[in-house]
Amino acid sequence: MNISDVRIRKTMNEARLRAVVSLTIEDSIAIHDIKIIQGDERLFVAMPSRRDDAGNFRDIVHPISPEARESLEDKILSTYKNFISSQPQEGALS
Repeated sequence: MNISDVRIRKTMNEARLRAVVSLTIEDSIAIHDIKIIQGDERLFVAMPSRRDDAGNFRDIVHPISPEARESLEDKILSTYKNFISSQPQEGALS
């Protein structure tokens, strides 16, 4: 699987949600509304989901194998960390 693009669409620092991301696979398929969430011990990736009739959230799209999940998470989180480190620090003088 070739992840050809990852875009940080929105960043925030409220509650546990840190960013909303879109990615493109093999320049052919786009997946939007992937969330980066701050867990108790680490950042993790939550795939796009919607609430079903019973009120449970179900992923709309998700990786099938652990290897695919790891590949997606590694690419998304490394892009996010690079994006955050390239932003001016709050309170820093220009």
